[in-house]
Amino acid sequence: MKLKIQDYNDVTVVELHGDLDTDVVELFQNAITDIVTKRKTGVVLDMSGVGFIDSQGLEQLLWTRDYCNENMRELRLAGLDENCARILEITRLANEFDHYAELAEAVRSFA
Repeated sequence: MKLKIQDYNDVTVVELHGDLDTDVVELFQNAITDIVTKRKTGVVLDMSGVGFIDSQGLEQLLWTRDYCNENMRELRLAGLDENCARILEITRLANEFDHYAELAEAVRSFA
């Protein structure tokens, strides 16, 4: 997985490219920890480049949500493809996240 991090005013966007799975847990968690400690208001995970999420990936999404909440940051998901959206639905996690079809919409939601 590759991560690309961009700041838009007080929101950090993390573009994810590849599968969100066991192989990237440490990389992902370290990146989120660094982002949240920078005192930005919100984090948007751009999931448009993610084709698959395994159980470890789901745990990382939940950890990210909880970590953001603990540090008074807001989390949004953007650009879920049909497969990833279905995984969240099947696992009954879809309602655990604010998610948007488009990245720009997710970033604007912080205004």
